[in-house]
Amino acid sequence: MSALAGTVGTPPEGGSTLSPDGMWSIGELAEHAGLTVKTVRFYSDRGLLPEAARSSGGHRRYGFEAIERLRLIRSLRTLDLPVPDVGRVLDEEDALEDVVAGQLREIGTRMTALRWREAALRLLQDCTPEERVDRLRLIGSVTTPPSTAALARFWRRWLPVRLPARVVSAVVEQAVPQPPSDPAPAQVLAFARLHALVSGPCHGNENCQPTVHQPDTGYRPAVLYDGLGEAYALAARQMLAQRPPQPGEALDCFVAAYAHSCGTRDTPDFRRLLAGQLAADPRIDRYWRLAADLFGPSQPTPGAAHDWLCAALDPRTAGASA
Repeated sequence: MSALAGTVGTPPEGGSTLSPDGMWSIGELAEHAGLTVKTVRFYSDRGLLPEAARSSGGHRRYGFEAIERLRLIRSLRTLDLPVPDVGRVLDEEDALEDVVAGQLREIGTRMTALRWREAALRLLQDCTPEERVDRLRLIGSVTTPPSTAALARFWRRWLPVRLPARVVSAVVEQAVPQPPSDPAPAQVLAFARLHALVSGPCHGNENCQPTVHQPDTGYRPAVLYDGLGEAYALAARQMLAQRPPQPGEALDCFVAAYAHSCGTRDTPDFRRLLAGQLAADPRIDRYWRLAADLFGPSQPTPGAAHDWLCAALDPRTAGASA
């Protein structure tokens, strides 16, 4: 039994007296506890308040320790703990910490959902009648709190096949923004538009994918994506420092990832070829623009980092920087 369930051996305070047999009936217990008989019976039927004995007529009898147990049950129920969780706290050592942590997680989720609903309602309130129908359609397709499952599916379809699971997970983690717990109305709209974008029919189609995803182009995508993460991180630091696109460690790391993935060296000729290829590749700029509203200004998106590196790779940019 949990230590919280009370200690046997000390009679109740306040002048309460037991029956001659040292037990209370359910009515007497309810009176001393300040509860209704129906409530005490409910707790007893659910196993939260074990009876100590039965009278000769088959009626429930309780010892004085039941008072403390009832007080604890009432305290736990005041916190809106479900009956099964109350039972765990009463009967298992150290269960209270786990139960409280679980309740806090659940409350956090509910509060996040309420904040998203509030922001969505403000979004509808603060727009023109012409905008309202379209915004309502967008918002109505997103759960509260929103799920990022559709965004993760988009990236798993968009990435080339047969990538190692760890590489896919790393890309998805970098590319999928986590919805803020207390969003502004503009962020609700950005997420709804992002959700609609990735749920569209063309995304994941081979026509939307870059050259390195195509078969027989000489690239090993697993090697490429293994190296791009570091290049994007280096570029992000340059962007946060408000430095313009320029040659340097970030660009060298970026080019090396492409060169290594196709088994060649980083040479001026390779850089010219790569710059032309990247300029001709299909783009998903709208995804990154919407995602930027959710990542926030202190976290440049991989798409923004990619654009910075492509600009640094452009011979005209390199010449201007020199």
